Amino acid sequence: MKTQPTSPVVWTAKHLRLAIDAAGVALWSWNVDDDTLTMDARGCGLWGVEPDRTVTFEDLSSRIHPADRDRVRAAFSATRGLVGPYEIDFRIMHSNEVRWISARGQGDDQGIVGRVMFGIFLDVTGRKQAEEGHELLAGEMSHRVKNLLAIATGLTAITSRSTTTSTDMARELTQRLTALDRAHDLVRPLPGSEGKAALLGDLIAILLAPYDDMGAFSGRIRVSVPRMGVGEAAATTLALVVHELATNSLKYGALSVPVGMLDVSCSSQEETVVVVWTERGGPAVAAPSGPGGYGSKLLKRAMTRQFDGSIEREWNEAGVVVTLTMNKSYLVS
Repeated sequence: MKTQPTSPVVWTAKHLRLAIDAAGVALWSWNVDDDTLTMDARGCGLWGVEPDRTVTFEDLSSRIHPADRDRVRAAFSATRGLVGPYEIDFRIMHSNEVRWISARGQGDDQGIVGRVMFGIFLDVTGRKQAEEGHELLAGEMSHRVKNLLAIATGLTAITSRSTTTSTDMARELTQRLTALDRAHDLVRPLPGSEGKAALLGDLIAILLAPYDDMGAFSGRIRVSVPRMGVGEAAATTLALVVHELATNSLKYGALSVPVGMLDVSCSSQEETVVVVWTERGGPAVAAPSGPGGYGSKLLKRAMTRQFDGSIEREWNEAGVVVTLTMNKSYLVS
């Protein structure tokens, strides 16, 4: 069965208007003699001016973002000297919001009719926001990589000073970096205002999980904290702190013997969060006589600089008790 050939579509002004509306294009004309611009309804809505109103370039300039105004004025003044099509993107202020506009036309008086030039406006806000988002993400990724490299460099230096053999250094450095990796794996958005990364209880429990099956029975490490979110930066620092405390316990404290136990509890006030690390059933401990090693300095620096808080130790006969006090706003950032 033969199909009848379709007749070619005859484009009318109505058809062109439908196509223009579908593309989101706003039309403008510019009288180069009296500097007046006329826009269609979409253009007026884009700029926030009354429909069918003739405006001057200076009228529209008052709506251009101050940071772009001089650049746009210079560009429009130069359009008549440009050969071929031109395009310029800029921001405008409309109803307390910022929109990105792309103005396009023909330069060198090409297409001018009776001293009037023609062009279009496009709302490119979505594209510009996407570009800004990509730039922000790239900058954030660069910042994170630099931070991780700085942390790795610092950990390498600290570990090299606190160990005597290359085997010990490799083991401890690997453990510290693994602790950071576990903390990084927990980073995810949380609902409401609980923070951006992990829940505090999940973070501590996962970081301590490798030590829980090293004794005579499982479940010798207990974590009891309220539901609370931890920010991404805080999660990384807290991972270092928890690992350092666990390493000390494994060497000298409750986790160094099969029957030792560790209890981690937490209380939250309006402005502070207090985590109490309590060891029991380990060997007798005593306060160090000297200023402490690099691990102690790492803990103090992390608590004071990163959490605007403090660290206190009690050397009890039953075992050491460590109290970590943190500024709540620093913990969730």
